[in-house]
Amino acid sequence: MSSLRAFAGWALRAAPEGLALRIVPDRLGYRSEDIPAPMTFGDARTRLLIAPANSAGQGSSWASAVRALDGQDARNLTVTRRGGLAFPSDSAVPAAVFAHSRRWASRHARAVRDHVTHVLVESERAVLGVTERHDVRREADWFSRAGIARGYVSHGSDLRHPDLHAQLSPWSPFRDRDWELRDRLVSLAEHNAAFLREQAPGTVFVVTPDLLTDLPEATWLPNVVRPEQWATERGVLVEERPLVVHAPTNAHLKGSDLIAGPLDRLADAGVIRYRRAEAIPPHDMPALYAEADVVLDQFRIGIYSTTALEAMAAGRLVLGFLLPEVRALAERESGMSVPIVQASVDTLEGVLVDIAENPDSYRETAARGPEFIRALHDGRYSARVLSESLLSHGQR
Repeated sequence: MSSLRAFAGWALRAAPEGLALRIVPDRLGYRSEDIPAPMTFGDARTRLLIAPANSAGQGSSWASAVRALDGQDARNLTVTRRGGLAFPSDSAVPAAVFAHSRRWASRHARAVRDHVTHVLVESERAVLGVTERHDVRREADWFSRAGIARGYVSHGSDLRHPDLHAQLSPWSPFRDRDWELRDRLVSLAEHNAAFLREQAPGTVFVVTPDLLTDLPEATWLPNVVRPEQWATERGVLVEERPLVVHAPTNAHLKGSDLIAGPLDRLADAGVIRYRRAEAIPPHDMPALYAEADVVLDQFRIGIYSTTALEAMAAGRLVLGFLLPEVRALAERESGMSVPIVQASVDTLEGVLVDIAENPDSYRETAARGPEFIRALHDGRYSARVLSESLLSHGQR
């Protein structure tokens, strides 16, 4: 019986895709109607494809920022997974289609070859589906043959080496050698760093400054938020007890459990109101931050994340643990101090007590958030980075 099932599986994989979908439409994990149409581009002289991760909606945001430049078009493609957070995207393809559909891959590769001049590959992941067997190196050769200039951008764990990071931060999650993902992340970071070092100068980017420790030759490509999406008329730190919000996308990396004790104590003592929010749909986040006075970002990695950007754009007071080199780079590029109150696992409780007792002295910091976003994170800076580096490379 097992050999019969194995033969049936082989026959299904060998059969023409259309026939297999008609015979057993659920066996491949998708149906014919799940296969999207190929992407389309305008007639701009530069046409950039950003794919396939769209982490925190950044692929879409970078594409939108590039489209604002004269003579440049950009589109992002997201490989979507069931149950994942749905960020805006120019185009999307279900993960099962991306992984298995020869029909989709053929049409997609043809559209890329015929219309795209530049590609920005996210997290060192394949963007052409089965066309080149999901192999990033094979795809690099494919882009070269097609005359498409390529670049690569790392979002975080795809490049951040646990051993290096453990030396940067006393709260680094990678100091926990029993963490089940640690060895896998070491292997992933080393593999990707070796590949990225082979790429042409000016074509490798990182979204957080700490990753420049892993790859000093890379260029910082800041995350982007749309300020108008987060703007609110509600004042900050005007209630007797400030509302403190923590919305971790990854509780372990954010240090959520490490700060739970101080937050619970302060809430029980009536010093603050505290709300921990998880798995909130992206379209509900502006309303959440509009209600908040203080937003807690992260306390282990030493960076400021998209969460902090959104909160600053809303004029909220952001607390987090920043590495000195992260703060220094952002201040050098923006020309202003980073309006994030420094707090560690050890100092968070005291900082929150001071905020509750002296709110007037912290309102000015919160008020500088939107200005900082306009300086570095509203898309104009990131579009300029791409225009002056990747998009200046030769194109057909």
